[in-house]
Amino acid sequence: MAPSSWTPADNPDPPSQPITFSYQEIGPSGRSGATALAEETPLAISFNGINQAVMMVSPHDLDDFITGFSISNRIIDEPNEIRDIQYQQNSDALLAQVEISHRAHWHLKQHRRQLMGASGCGICGVEALEQAMPDLAPLEPAAIPHWQQFDELRDRIARAQTLAQTSGALHAALYLDEQGEIRFCREDIGRHNALDKLIGAMARENTNANKGVVVITSRCGLELVHKAVRARIGTLATLSAPSEVTVRWARHYHLNLIHVPHESAPRLYSPAP
Repeated sequence: MAPSSWTPADNPDPPSQPITFSYQEIGPSGRSGATALAEETPLAISFNGINQAVMMVSPHDLDDFITGFSISNRIIDEPNEIRDIQYQQNSDALLAQVEISHRAHWHLKQHRRQLMGASGCGICGVEALEQAMPDLAPLEPAAIPHWQQFDELRDRIARAQTLAQTSGALHAALYLDEQGEIRFCREDIGRHNALDKLIGAMARENTNANKGVVVITSRCGLELVHKAVRARIGTLATLSAPSEVTVRWARHYHLNLIHVPHESAPRLYSPAP
């Protein structure tokens, strides 16, 4: 976790101006630009001092989120059972200390269980904030892939996703070798599961993860960066734009992070242009 101490967060909502990040297109033009990226942060929630869950969230309307989360998980029955919410901030993470009524607190202790989040974030139910923002060893910098490796990538992925051709609704994680050829394709209804399958396939075949490119068909959230770094993957590419915290931590870990848009050239966000 980035060095910092817990400090009060009087207003955890994002700034009014969107956060923009620079990028450079991979290709003959080498054009650079900047674009706004969606914000994402781990939010650790405790009720009356009991750690309950860590969720990856967009950091706005958090009071609404905590209230809805508490109701949908049957921690409270009515919003007025929440007596107070206090926020603390640590670098890229937030802690919400929620005070609930005695009745709700008793109910929570009686029915407490591992929560299964519905957001698909991959770290829901993790109680220790350090597990959401781990201190991982940075990677050895990997070579930036040649832009031609991404030619017609979406069409090639569609052909490689044999399961999705019949069922749809499946994410894929793929490994492209140094010539840009798809060596492995693993599919799953969960984007994290697909990446785990690919990591296992690469490990079983003794594939050098620092070379080539791992591609995921979903957005690249922070937890997928953690998986990539743990597997010592050198380059991660995504078909959906990354969040701003993902770019910052990819740069911190020396992970090459590339977004492949629908129409324009691939965008290299990490390392910083």
